[in-house]
Amino acid sequence: MTESSPDPANVPGPTGEPAHDPEVLQLAAQVFDLARHGDTDKLAAYVDAGVPANLTNDSGDSLIMLAAYHGHASAVQALIQRGADVDRPNDRGQTPLAGAVFKGAQDVVDALVEAGADPAAGAPSAIDTARVFGRTELLALFGAQ
Repeated sequence: MTESSPDPANVPGPTGEPAHDPEVLQLAAQVFDLARHGDTDKLAAYVDAGVPANLTNDSGDSLIMLAAYHGHASAVQALIQRGADVDRPNDRGQTPLAGAVFKGAQDVVDALVEAGADPAAGAPSAIDTARVFGRTELLALFGAQ
């Protein structure tokens, strides 16, 4: 799983067309960094002010994917409360739950499962990832063996 900076063609402008305004691109980059670093309060404030909860970067990584992959449960919970799609895969087919399993972030796994994340979604799925890493406790949590 990887991350990268936002692609100008993937950050929508006010008309739904791609944004090309350098200030908008800079803001998007800042919001992705907030998710990566788990700055929950600022991230929530931006989403509350109108940044889409499902904003994605040029790799299809959503804010919740970045927060989950980097182990920030409070940011994940804040995004869930603001309507983030817990099963939205990135361009490689990976979901936030699979990212959290890959990184061993149990508190993030718990938050995503509680929010209804599907452990069978994505490729590899969270179930597949738990199997690869021998995480039998997660397989039990997911109802898989």
